[in-house]
Amino acid sequence: MTIFDTPERLALRESARRFTEREIAPHMAEWEDAGLLPRELHAAAAKAGLMGVSFPEEVGGQGGDIVDSAVVAEGVLDGGGSTGVLASLFTHGIAIPHIVQSGNADLIDRYVRPTLAGETIGSLGITEPGAGSDVANLRTRAVRDGDHFVVNGAKTFITSGVRADFVTTAVRTGGDGYGGISLIVIDKETPGFSVAQPLKKMGWLCSDTGELTFDDVRVPAENLVGEENGGFVLVMQQFVNERLGLAAQGFATAQRALALAAQYAKERETFGKPLASRQVIRHKLVDMHRRTAAAKAYAAQAFEQAVNGSTTDPAVIADAVLAKRQAVDACEFVVHEAVQIFGGMGYMRESEVERHYRDARILGIGGGANEVLNDLAAKILGYDG
Repeated sequence: MTIFDTPERLALRESARRFTEREIAPHMAEWEDAGLLPRELHAAAAKAGLMGVSFPEEVGGQGGDIVDSAVVAEGVLDGGGSTGVLASLFTHGIAIPHIVQSGNADLIDRYVRPTLAGETIGSLGITEPGAGSDVANLRTRAVRDGDHFVVNGAKTFITSGVRADFVTTAVRTGGDGYGGISLIVIDKETPGFSVAQPLKKMGWLCSDTGELTFDDVRVPAENLVGEENGGFVLVMQQFVNERLGLAAQGFATAQRALALAAQYAKERETFGKPLASRQVIRHKLVDMHRRTAAAKAYAAQAFEQAVNGSTTDPAVIADAVLAKRQAVDACEFVVHEAVQIFGGMGYMRESEVERHYRDARILGIGGGANEVLNDLAAKILGYDG
């Protein structure tokens, strides 16, 4: 048994699976064609007790921690959902933790509670046309003007940016580098805040992704999250949780693709025998199982480190980085082999493994690209000379 497999968490996973089979899986094709999830799904997920998982009860959540969020991800994928659904339905997992961590009761009441109740949608605005993983060099600027900040700049590749009611936005309030960055919550209806048409993507088709523009947007100073010029630390502290969440998406996708491929191999007959009777297919399935199990085991270790330690501890940061890398590698291998086992059907849009194949590609880019994370790990482990 791992930390993912306690009786309580197995029950949570089953609850998420049943919710997905009932409320999500039957509509996947429709939502992928539409390019977004309906707002009603957020309310339904909240009613089912899923939106507030890993958030404290005192801010409107269901309690638990990041392990419980990972278990929900497993359940959603088990039930026929996708990482695109996870990214879109649970965007608040990256949009509101900074607010909760700040302890600002006013912001919690205005943004956290209604989001966890499924009434509003939040997103996180960090990536810019010229700054992705290089957060310290973002250029969107917020200048203090009395009791407001005036924000100018742009964000891109923002998950749920089209549907979001508010964006927890990284802005430059000070000088160059990480020391001049703050976080501020910007309401979508604020004059000067505009959102372009949804970006067209390779995968995560049901997750809307937007480009945001701020043109002299006046934001109340009371919307500042934490201390002015203290935003970089808040962002970095949450990166561990984000990367572990993506690791969970990776091994959970691999588990689902393996299960689908194994079932298909038993049912599909070629030359009078099931595919699974062919040694080459059985060996593929074994290799898929081995890599998936290794990724989940590494992730379990990293999750345990994060829950029991500090997200600023270099050892915890390194484990999160490597767990994500391990899970991404396993996922990419498994979805590739799953499509191969399905053959022509695996190439069809109606096939679930085809969706997982497309969706898996973003996991090695979001939350820190593979190359960036390898370099970070090298520095922490002392391999940078």
